[in-house]
Amino acid sequence: MNMRLLLSVLSLIVVAAGYFTWSSAQAPDLPEGLASGNGRIEATEIDIAALTGGRIADITAAEGDFVKTGDVLVQMDVVQLNAQKRQAEAQLRRAEIGVQTAQSLVAQAKAQERAAVAAIDQAQAVARAAAQRLARSERLVESNTVSQQTLDDDLASDRQAKAGLASAEASHAAALAGVTSAQAQVVDAEAAVEAAKASIDVITASIDDATLKSPRDGRVQYLVAQEGEIVASGGRILNLVDLGDVYMTIFLPTSQVGRVQVGSEVRLVMDAAPDYVIPATVSYVADVAQFTPKTVETADEREKLMFRVRARIDPDLLARYIEYVKTGLPGMAYVRLDPQAEWPAFLDNIVK
Repeated sequence: MNMRLLLSVLSLIVVAAGYFTWSSAQAPDLPEGLASGNGRIEATEIDIAALTGGRIADITAAEGDFVKTGDVLVQMDVVQLNAQKRQAEAQLRRAEIGVQTAQSLVAQAKAQERAAVAAIDQAQAVARAAAQRLARSERLVESNTVSQQTLDDDLASDRQAKAGLASAEASHAAALAGVTSAQAQVVDAEAAVEAAKASIDVITASIDDATLKSPRDGRVQYLVAQEGEIVASGGRILNLVDLGDVYMTIFLPTSQVGRVQVGSEVRLVMDAAPDYVIPATVSYVADVAQFTPKTVETADEREKLMFRVRARIDPDLLARYIEYVKTGLPGMAYVRLDPQAEWPAFLDNIVK
């Protein structure tokens, strides 16, 4: 029992010594109005994925490569898309010919309609002449000037002329219907042209989308798929880190985070380059504690609450040193809680 007790005491001493050493290293003596926390350099991650499923033809970027906005990263196979585009272009040419044919039919139908109008005029003239002859014959037959046979012939001619006029009017109505039908065919052919153009636009957009380009300046973090693999729609191919949005996340207790504002000045010191101080600003303060005790009853317990704070590095500064930006590097962040607080000497060597 004594040995177990001795081991327990030694363990507590070691843990206490380790915690004291860690806390001393992580939180050096700072002037009033400053706070500190440790973290790692992070950046916004972007997944480069295929819009539609298909085979990966070529991956032009390797892990660790620095890429700029617009650089081609992945080329998907477009053999089928090119074939579909040629087919749509053939349909477009056929539709355009259909428009020309329909327009010719309209012209032909309008010519027939004009001929039908002329036929009506002619039939009307014939009908008027027949009606006049019939009227004279009817008057003359009463005085026996003309024979009954002449009257009968004029009556038959009048009826024939009226039938001819009715036929001409029916032909004119048919011609008008033909014009309307031909014009409808033009509209249908023009719609087919628009549909073919839309198909070409869709296929062209798919071909463009098959060339995956970098949306930001960044670094390729890792590949998810390889050349020759088939990925589904939305399948990830590689992961990119946006080097224009780099930050460090730290955690501060309640007593300090209450004095932090978005825009507060921050200075970062990386373990790999302790002689250089990187300026940053607070871009986010969590409104919910990250570490919460099971029961919060006393002021001491509430002090254990930790809130996440994000310090974002100036994008203009990143642009000047973007080739050297690395994520995952550990370091310390020093936050100015009081705008009047003076920075210590070891935080004066600011990178510009």
